[in-house]
Amino acid sequence: MKPISVTQLNNQIKSILESHFEIVLVEGEVSKAVYHSSGHLYFTIKDENSSINCAMWKSNLSKLKFKIKPGEKVLVYGAISLYVPRGEYKLIAQSIEPSGIGALQLAYEQLKEELKKLGYFDEERKKPLPKFPKKIAIVTSSTAAALQDMLRVANKRWKLTKFYLFNALVQGDAAAEDIARKIKMADEYIFEDGSKFDLIIVGRGGGSKEDLWPFNERAVADAIFEAKTPVISAVGHEIDYLISDFVADKRAATPSNAIEIALPDGNEILMFIDEMINTLNYKMQTILSKKEKQLLHFFEILKANSVYKKLLMKDEEIEILRNKFFNEMKSVLNIKQNRLEILKNELIGLSPQNRLKKEKKEIEFIKKEFDNLIQNIFYIKEKNLLLKELFERNYLSVIDKKNSQIKALKNAFEALNPKKREKDGFAQIVKKGKKISLESIKEGDVFEILDTEIKIKSKALEVKK
Repeated sequence: MKPISVTQLNNQIKSILESHFEIVLVEGEVSKAVYHSSGHLYFTIKDENSSINCAMWKSNLSKLKFKIKPGEKVLVYGAISLYVPRGEYKLIAQSIEPSGIGALQLAYEQLKEELKKLGYFDEERKKPLPKFPKKIAIVTSSTAAALQDMLRVANKRWKLTKFYLFNALVQGDAAAEDIARKIKMADEYIFEDGSKFDLIIVGRGGGSKEDLWPFNERAVADAIFEAKTPVISAVGHEIDYLISDFVADKRAATPSNAIEIALPDGNEILMFIDEMINTLNYKMQTILSKKEKQLLHFFEILKANSVYKKLLMKDEEIEILRNKFFNEMKSVLNIKQNRLEILKNELIGLSPQNRLKKEKKEIEFIKKEFDNLIQNIFYIKEKNLLLKELFERNYLSVIDKKNSQIKALKNAFEALNPKKREKDGFAQIVKKGKKISLESIKEGDVFEILDTEIKIKSKALEVKK
């Protein structure tokens, strides 16, 4: 068994109590009474064995003509209700009368007890009222003010229902039989389209107990009980409880209240429709928003997995690799260019032609000095012939020496000229970017043999000294 909460239990008890004890008439002695500042009355009635808490709300209390006091016996008309937060039930009084039964009251109690035993008041036999009745029969006097009150309320509340009057006597000795007959006529009436009345309202306005007595007669009770059409009893004022009220499928406190019970409130229906439209719009917006998010999600998935997206990704990868390749190539070329510049500078520094130019410059410098010396010598020639002879010897010696050096450099240049050496099979040996001699090569070394036009990468298989 699935457990329920305390509130759920109290709500279920409240529903049972209020449906089975909708109308009660209780007699008891007042034990205490409190007129609250709020305008409500709280009191307790008891008998020999038990007591019950009661309350009368301000709206009904204002109609009470006397004040109840402890020790008085009273008749309390009302309904049982349960206060859910505390789980307490009370008798909610609609009217209070001093205790004391007359002949009419005795007859009323006897008939009530008899009909109760026969099942006239049983809840299970009461027929549900239609929610939207199209045709309603009203059994009452055509001259009664209550009829106009009902039609006025109906016109304000719901204009889609048609009303049909079954004019009946509502007081006097013949009234009960006439009321019963009109109830039977309304229940058996068939329209041209084969339909019947959806609801019958039986009632009249307020009056004395004697005026209202026809609705306490057995004939009226039998007609209501035997009717196949749902019946609302709407007799007198709110404090008046009659046999017809207990037998009918629904009791109305007043004739106007009967219309309020029978007809839906047009404004409430419109509000309900507006609420349904708002709810529908909200749910549709929620669904559309959810579907839109799903669609966007699927679109993103499709976009992420599309061929175009993959091509873009591959294109980006190719561009990255291309940039990386060119950067690395540029770096390698820069390194090679720098190395080439270094080798070029080294070659230029070792070139015989450069050395020859240097020696020529030096000879020119010496020649200039020599010319200067000659001038000086001629200047002092006449004064010092011995110095002239010495100078000439030195000059000839220097000239011979420099000519010998020039000749040696020229021979060296010719010997070192790569073009000339190529004719003789000359080539340089380079290892790890540096020129080496043949004697430094060891077995297994990798080196390059190159001249001005050809470079050969080689490996020493065997070295013999």
